[in-house]
Amino acid sequence: MIPELSAAYVCLHVGFKLALPDGRWPLSAAALKSMVCLVPMACGIVLCLASVAVAAAPRAVAGSAAADSTAATDASRFSPERLRRVDDFLGKATGAQGYLGAVSLVVADGKVVQSGAYGYRDLARSSPMREDSIFRIYSMTKTVTTVAVLMLMEEGKLSLDAPVSRYLPEFSDLQLFEGGTAERPRLAKVKGTLTLHHLLTHTAGFAVAGNEEATKLLERADLHGSSDLTEFARRLSQLPLAVEPGTRFNYDGTQLEVLARVVEVASGQPFDTFLQQRILAPLEMQDTGFSVPVSKRDRIVDITVMGSDGKLALDQGPSALQPGAMLNPYPSGAGGLYSTAPDFMRLCQMLLEGGSHEGVTLLGRKTVEQMRANHLTFLDPPVTQFSDAEGFGLGGSVLLDPARKGRLGTVGQFGWSGAASTYFSIDPTERMVSILLLQHLPNGASNDLPRISTPFYNLVYQALVR
Repeated sequence: MIPELSAAYVCLHVGFKLALPDGRWPLSAAALKSMVCLVPMACGIVLCLASVAVAAAPRAVAGSAAADSTAATDASRFSPERLRRVDDFLGKATGAQGYLGAVSLVVADGKVVQSGAYGYRDLARSSPMREDSIFRIYSMTKTVTTVAVLMLMEEGKLSLDAPVSRYLPEFSDLQLFEGGTAERPRLAKVKGTLTLHHLLTHTAGFAVAGNEEATKLLERADLHGSSDLTEFARRLSQLPLAVEPGTRFNYDGTQLEVLARVVEVASGQPFDTFLQQRILAPLEMQDTGFSVPVSKRDRIVDITVMGSDGKLALDQGPSALQPGAMLNPYPSGAGGLYSTAPDFMRLCQMLLEGGSHEGVTLLGRKTVEQMRANHLTFLDPPVTQFSDAEGFGLGGSVLLDPARKGRLGTVGQFGWSGAASTYFSIDPTERMVSILLLQHLPNGASNDLPRISTPFYNLVYQALVR
């Protein structure tokens, strides 16, 4: 394993922060070289303006591991005073009656404009949150899996409009659940062709949250008890679809597990090996993987649920009771990754920059544009599970109407979230990435904690003044 990341800041104090919270640089080597040439002049400026810098320096935030969390220059598009509202909000949200803790990271124009570690990473509230704390990012894994699929498409090893059966022959003779019961189903042959594009856009027609009796068949198959992705795909292929492919958007992880198996077949590598060698290592995502080394497990954040007594309790699922272990018997392309805010920022920066970051190119610019486009225009209504303010791209949602969404943002904004309250957003127009990581499984009960992604994004966007 690559050695554990340093938590120290590496900054050029010319009024703005250049380094990510883990010490790595969001700028390219060429950009850094050009910046180095300016250091002597910058030092003189800093000496001359020392009194101004001290007066304007952002204050430390109680409960935050990042004292300099709102650094910005006068020329910045962000107001430092307004950015402090993000700190104040997250500090309160992780107070004694709130979430255990949170990590935020906002990068605009390649510079960190806001970051912070708030609260604690353990239920006992004895270990302060760190900016390199490790989170179960669950469904944010889907974006990484999508990148893997698109890389293989660019290499000519996959075609998105190709039948899934071209790569997984067990999907050749799919059936459709037309009625009856799980014990005595009435089945018919599927008329359409299930494609990789259907899997990527969650329009495959699998029975998740569909017909109740068809869903019973899915549950009995115990897909998540599969020993590997090969077994997962085999079990799923024997089950009937709930609807014809391409006729309904139905978000679920099943489709991404099939895509993970397709990656294995097309690449000739185990899925986790492909991700490590082709995505995680090139992007230097050193704290991201399907398991966490023992030496790093003290950085894993406890995952909580709201108890019936109105107090936070440790979740009793395997991922909470065995922190750092694989979340499934197989490397789950739908939700199996652990990661940190600085690590995931590197993936997001790659997507923001059109497929390349720090001299590493994973995707072409046009492919990234396809990821961020709404792919549900062929459905009527286009989205049946979320809201008509959003569409779905490849690996995440696409904001179509900020007003209808009810939060500040930009048309074309791309992002996704994870089940345990982890969020990311990529805004190409504002050249900005926003990440918020918590570890809480909401249950929808009246006594549960309020979700804070919308106020977080609102506070980030209200700080934009230029």
